[in-house]
Amino acid sequence: MRKIFTVLALVCFGATFAQETGTIAGKLLDKESNNQPLPFANVVVKGTTKGSSTDFDGLYEITDVPVGTYTLEFSFTGYQTVEIPNVVVEADKVAVVDATMGATAAALEEVVIKVVTNREREEALLLEQKEAVTLKTSIGAQELAKKGVGDVATAVSKVTGISKQEGSGNVFVRGLGDRYNVTTFNGLPLPSNDPAKKNIDLGIFNTSIVETIGIDKTYNAQNFGDFGGANIDIVSKDYKGTGFIEIGFNAGINTEVTGVDDFFLTDGPNRTGFYDADIPAFPLNNYNFTTSWDRRESSAPLNSSFSLKLGDSYNIFGGDTKLSVFGVGSFSNKYTYREGISRGGVTVNSVANSDFDFFNYNYNTNTTLMGNLGLKHGNNKISYNALYLNTSSEQQQEFFGIIDIEDDAPNGGGFIQRAVFLRTQLITHQLLGDHEISDNFQINWGASYNFLESTEPNRRQVTLVPRVISEPEGPRSFLLVSAASDNHRFYSDLIEEEIAGNFKADYKFSKNAEDEYRGKITLGYSGRFKDVDFEATQFNFQIFPRAEQPNVDIYNVDAYFNQQNLNNGLYRINTFRGTVDVPNALDPQFYRGDQTINAGFLNFEYAFSPKFTLLAGVRGEQINQNIEWSTSLEPQGDESELDTFEILPSLSLKYAVDERTNLKFAASKTYTLPQYKERAPFLFQEVNQDYFGNENLDISTNYNVDLKWEFFPKSSEIISVGVFGKLIENPINSIVIQSASNDITWVNTGDQATALGAELELRKTLFDNEVDKIDYSLKNSLTAGLNVAYMTTTQELDGEKVLEDTGLGFIPTYTDTGISGASDLVANADVSFYNDFSEHRNIRLTLTANYFSDRIFAIGNFGKGNIIEKGVPTVDFIAKAQLTENITLGLSARNLLNPDIERFQEAVDGDTNDDPSLNLNFQQRDITVLSYKKGYDLRFSFAYKF
Repeated sequence: MRKIFTVLALVCFGATFAQETGTIAGKLLDKESNNQPLPFANVVVKGTTKGSSTDFDGLYEITDVPVGTYTLEFSFTGYQTVEIPNVVVEADKVAVVDATMGATAAALEEVVIKVVTNREREEALLLEQKEAVTLKTSIGAQELAKKGVGDVATAVSKVTGISKQEGSGNVFVRGLGDRYNVTTFNGLPLPSNDPAKKNIDLGIFNTSIVETIGIDKTYNAQNFGDFGGANIDIVSKDYKGTGFIEIGFNAGINTEVTGVDDFFLTDGPNRTGFYDADIPAFPLNNYNFTTSWDRRESSAPLNSSFSLKLGDSYNIFGGDTKLSVFGVGSFSNKYTYREGISRGGVTVNSVANSDFDFFNYNYNTNTTLMGNLGLKHGNNKISYNALYLNTSSEQQQEFFGIIDIEDDAPNGGGFIQRAVFLRTQLITHQLLGDHEISDNFQINWGASYNFLESTEPNRRQVTLVPRVISEPEGPRSFLLVSAASDNHRFYSDLIEEEIAGNFKADYKFSKNAEDEYRGKITLGYSGRFKDVDFEATQFNFQIFPRAEQPNVDIYNVDAYFNQQNLNNGLYRINTFRGTVDVPNALDPQFYRGDQTINAGFLNFEYAFSPKFTLLAGVRGEQINQNIEWSTSLEPQGDESELDTFEILPSLSLKYAVDERTNLKFAASKTYTLPQYKERAPFLFQEVNQDYFGNENLDISTNYNVDLKWEFFPKSSEIISVGVFGKLIENPINSIVIQSASNDITWVNTGDQATALGAELELRKTLFDNEVDKIDYSLKNSLTAGLNVAYMTTTQELDGEKVLEDTGLGFIPTYTDTGISGASDLVANADVSFYNDFSEHRNIRLTLTANYFSDRIFAIGNFGKGNIIEKGVPTVDFIAKAQLTENITLGLSARNLLNPDIERFQEAVDGDTNDDPSLNLNFQQRDITVLSYKKGYDLRFSFAYKF
């Protein structure tokens, strides 16, 4: 909810040359946008030919008005006309008349998209959706504020058919996960902050920088073709109003965190999120590590955030040119605590190879700085955007139980501790231009430079087992630890640099009787040039099986790992290349590569009649993805190249049944690229699972089709029903291969996968009342929204294909199964009440709910069932009250149901692999592999606007 702007006094221009005339001037505000300036409105002195229109700041001036008393009329398409009587004009003086306009319930079709004033408003975005030929949904700042959304990942999950992955900012669109989506910032690509992911974590983007978030679930030839689920475009704020400064603060707690007696974090990182650590000198022949292995008690775990926003706009160079400025800076932190069950390596007998009680203490930070400058002169506009993000995640992880039922601590008593710190820095520079050369020819261009660094400095893992296997409650030591890598320090650094550019030219032709162009041809080019460099060094502390190995306190490991015990030969330090005796022992593991995409596209749009419009396009992309590596799996190193040219057609049709109803159809062909981590044979190790890449991984091809019916009863309402289908050839999945350690890798699992579904969206104003006062109006309203998506997905699984393509053993339990991450049912609902008490006092209360049904987390193999992520309902309550013109307070309560977050490996049920030569046994009962609660999040906020 945006706050009411202070009414601005105008610098009045001088008097007229005639002594018997005066001037009328003032400012017009838009009530539908919480009193932001309303440009392009008409202002007329009734009974005369005198008039004007408001500028970008809502300002107007009517000069040379003869002395007298008049009625001033303000009008704007789709808004109630406002008349102000008894305006007295005196000679050589200025009558200042300010006004506020509100929208009527007029039909949406009466509003022209080019005069919509604020794309943050729900009405403006619904209008844009109605007029568009493609199937696109947008969320504006107004809706984000109403629902109390703080980050982009949560915002996107409010859209039909989209769900969020627990514990991350990754989203699933129509059952398709990270690899099928595209994330852009003002239409230009963003790098990923995780080597395992294609897209950047949307959770790290604070909504304070957002004007709108566009979600395009159908492909348009103007977009990059690496697309299957959705193109998610974050549009940064482009400020057009008068000067303001706003400071904000919020504080809150999580009940799981406050429920523990003590909160622990790792040694080294500070609370700002800007920590880094380098490998010490001579790390193999001396113990030179300075950070502790042991946990540290943390201060009071209070979640908080601070923000500063400011903006202004200026008329320069004689008023013909407008300069707009906007900036935001914020810092937030968040403490979380997880306690529950973690199991891994479940067999067909429903027995877990590892079985832990786990405790996870987590502290996250987010620092955001963004600024933009906009320069508009006539029909030309150039914008510059700069964004800096620094995010961090610090975790103290502790696992107690069976490490390996066949080896380490088989009877329990095992202990694993991980001290993890992850930091990501993103720097983005963008230059954007729009130029209207003539009324039928326009050029649009953009260029960006992205730099991303994601580091994991000084991860520490400790593994201790009972000194006597049969005494799990007895003393622990390193004596029986089986692998050198079980105790280690790990350093990694991922750097991505990318230059990207877009250029397109629009040419309109063939005017109709209303002097509007029926046709448009768009010709353009897109390019991406990316370099990736990942390096990692792991120092393994290899324990020697000697009887003099001492007992170790699990919370005083520093007493063991020190120079004295290294000198005494209780352990030694090595890397995967060897010990200090090997000349290149400190050479890091690495993979590095470059990716180049050059694309040209052509779109043809034509309105064959006022009802029927066609948009047809084709895109050609030349894709080169090169990678080289030297890792623990292949120390000698190797390289691989993916080189392909893709032709990607797209078609969109729109039929306007009547002024409020649309039928839309879309079809397209796209592709899905594998990621660098998925192709590099690098071993990534977690407590319960290891991963490595597959250099033979190939591209997937996607065929997409959509049909949608839309009805817009009012400017703020929509009813829509749609169906969609997707066919994916050569789909990519993560699988567990046939190996002693059950490693996971990525392969093309079969010939095809399909997704079919239906979507429903409703937005309704239940009541909307308005009472006019002398200088303002009081409004109260109740609105509600609902969106539901039901999907069915299936994919073929072919172990022989995997063996032939990669040489890896994969025996799927099922002949076909659902797509990983796809819920059958995804639903969102919200209800919001708004009430004005006076001109600057109001309150908004919002209740939101979200649900996704069970979905596949990992595909079953060797007779074992799929790992299923249980469906989760979420309910949040948000209250926001404006107390004065400057002060706003807020209260939110999230995760009110606090359900169990659970994954389980299911009993086998479906079309199983019946190859008699395999003689598979099948899992007969479910077993939980992960379970915990998130707790309730309670937060109070305060904002003051100058």
